[in-house]
Amino acid sequence: MLYTIIQKNSYQDSIVLMLLTNQLNTIAGVKKASVMMGTPANKDILKAGGLHTSELEKASSNDMAIVLDITKKDEQLIKEILTVVDEYLKEKSKGGSDKGTETVKTWDKALTLGKDANVVIFSIPGAHAALEIEHALKENKHVFCFSDNIPLEDEVRLKKLAHDKGLLLMGPDCGTGIINGIPVAFTNAIRKGSIGVVGASGTGIQEVTTLIHKLGGGVTNAIGTGGRDLKAEVGGITLKDSVMTLESDPNTKVIVVISKPPAPSVRDEVLNLLRESTKPVVTIFLGEEPTDHEENLYRAYTLEEAAEIAVQLMNNQKVEPNHETLMVPEYQFKTGQTGIKGLYSGGTLAYEAAMLIKQGLGLEEDQANEDGYILKAGAHEILDLGDDIYTQGKPHPMIDPTKRKEMLAAAADEETTAVILLDDVLGYGSHENMARELAPTIKAIKEKAQKDGRELAVIATIVGTDEDPQNIDEQAAILEDAGVILCHSNAQAVKSALTMLGHPVILPERKVLAKKAGSKTTDTPSEAMLNLLTNNSFINVGLRSFSEAITGHNGQVVQFDWQPIAGGNITLQKALNFLNKVELG
Repeated sequence: MLYTIIQKNSYQDSIVLMLLTNQLNTIAGVKKASVMMGTPANKDILKAGGLHTSELEKASSNDMAIVLDITKKDEQLIKEILTVVDEYLKEKSKGGSDKGTETVKTWDKALTLGKDANVVIFSIPGAHAALEIEHALKENKHVFCFSDNIPLEDEVRLKKLAHDKGLLLMGPDCGTGIINGIPVAFTNAIRKGSIGVVGASGTGIQEVTTLIHKLGGGVTNAIGTGGRDLKAEVGGITLKDSVMTLESDPNTKVIVVISKPPAPSVRDEVLNLLRESTKPVVTIFLGEEPTDHEENLYRAYTLEEAAEIAVQLMNNQKVEPNHETLMVPEYQFKTGQTGIKGLYSGGTLAYEAAMLIKQGLGLEEDQANEDGYILKAGAHEILDLGDDIYTQGKPHPMIDPTKRKEMLAAAADEETTAVILLDDVLGYGSHENMARELAPTIKAIKEKAQKDGRELAVIATIVGTDEDPQNIDEQAAILEDAGVILCHSNAQAVKSALTMLGHPVILPERKVLAKKAGSKTTDTPSEAMLNLLTNNSFINVGLRSFSEAITGHNGQVVQFDWQPIAGGNITLQKALNFLNKVELG
């Protein structure tokens, strides 16, 4: 039976609600639970999931709705559930006592206590984010926007506003950043060094920066732009301003630029800007087969190669490809076992895997435009389990392994499957021990395949460092004990899978040609942009875990426990914002 609990005026962020949902689903007597704010969109999600009730219609956008599918209505069970909810939210609401943290509930207080903060971090529902971002920009603060589902026209308008004010809008949908050595959002702990990174890709930044760390290098700043920044409509506003800022940074010796293929017009503008850099630059436009290098402008084919070239340049070494021989164990696959299945939590890693598989197998036909597939061709499938279709109303796979374990079992049951590719993404915000969660399922599917007379290879890479909150050595030991083949990078994992199936990939050789002429720009970074690079003070609007990562790296943070005004009514919020502008104007 369905049972609904409405807690009035109890706003909580989406990740807290998703993790609470997971906890409720472990209680005996609960067949299924879902905890969401009572927004119209969330009500539609609950309706689609078979959890809609008439009581749910009484919930407003500021109310927390708990919908339970329970075996029977039992007062003791309901009491236990409410106790778990209260204790969980009480624990999550603790804050303000940590060194370097102040907790506030209003903008005025946040701006007063955070007068020295150069950056405001947003992780609030996208429907409310545009107005709040505009507020922060008008207070002359840089913005790091983790929030997604912000209309493209708002992104363009706000990025133009930021540019005109000499500020950076990092995002929307910006998952990763490192500011002055301080991790922001879903980010790894990376040693400080002399390589600056700009990326339109969260897990792309994570893979490159962790590999730089493993290779002995370090990072000054890693500036995320959001995935849409290089679309023609946006024009690469944040990326170009970020490159210009790193160019003027005395601590940055090498610049790395990461993106999926930009719009052609934006790509040309970006390359022309990079040609004018006085510092060596490495670019990787995933999915594009790179042409020859130019002097001081190097084109990488994989994320691993981008990291290797950057470290070579940092060390003043000659740029040359790494021809390391892959140590690939022999597997005796049955006739018909030809397929590679990739189950990724990182979208960019999935994209890289698909790119390499297409090249290795010479694939042209691809039916990938459905259900989170990055590649779907015959027995080969690469999925981005962080796609909206899998995360709508559910935790991201970097947080919750449930969907991936389910799909591991399904992929292994297909008789055509030979190799399964996985990533284990460590860092702040990610699951505290993903290897421990995945290992029993990996062992079980390998044993089942063996009983069916098939060998099954599981190949993984760990995106992380020895300084991450998770223990990378422990993660590696758990996975290897489960029978996983571990590789140094995602590119090596995919190349190993292809080699096992008799399709080795050889990266294209590139010469270093004379640099083409770039286009001179009169733009110079503002004082505020340069100050960003040495910033150690933030205002965090939303997820408390982002504050914890900052204070853990000796940063200062004001935690703004934001709640939507006007009962969450967007139209009324816009009207109030307009009236405030008139009053101030």
